[in-house]
Amino acid sequence: MQNVLFGSVIAYLLGSMNWSYIAGRVFGGIDIRQHGSGNAGATNVNRILGAKAAAFAFAGDLLKGVAAVLIGRNIAGDMGAILAAVAVVCGHNWPVFLGFKGGKGITTSVGALLSLDIRIALILLAVGVLIIAVTRYVSLGSVTGAILYPILVVMFRSSKEMIVFSLVIAMFALVRHRGNIKRLLRGEESKLGKKEG
Repeated sequence: MQNVLFGSVIAYLLGSMNWSYIAGRVFGGIDIRQHGSGNAGATNVNRILGAKAAAFAFAGDLLKGVAAVLIGRNIAGDMGAILAAVAVVCGHNWPVFLGFKGGKGITTSVGALLSLDIRIALILLAVGVLIIAVTRYVSLGSVTGAILYPILVVMFRSSKEMIVFSLVIAMFALVRHRGNIKRLLRGEESKLGKKEG
């Protein structure tokens, strides 16, 4: 149990290192949370600072999800990996280093899932990319992925622990995207590629 808790703490601290926030500081000398949508995520970084900064943010937030699960598994096995995945997403969404105001957790969730089950991760990535390419709505791709994730976990006959994990991560994503969902329904959501000042 101590190993599981230790791995989860490390994962949470990793998650709290928000690379979208770091990108804002490095590429623009700004707090990205005070610009555009106010979200500390790669989509907002892209709108405000461009593709290079967004790629930096995306890579960092993805890799910390991968790393957290690998560390959790190494310290405490499969349960350690699953709890580390939850913890790293919590860290991204509610980072201790940034006054608990972080991002929405999609990129970090995908990173964690790449380490937990690459098959499902690749399916979700493909679906998300397709939806974004067709509609230009990043949030729609994210929300669709969140809804699809628990369904795929059940279809792949994953463990009960993974089913619970998928439901928790889906809930996190939907709660963090509630504003986006409302804007999508009203036809007011910003599309990918739209620059904001």
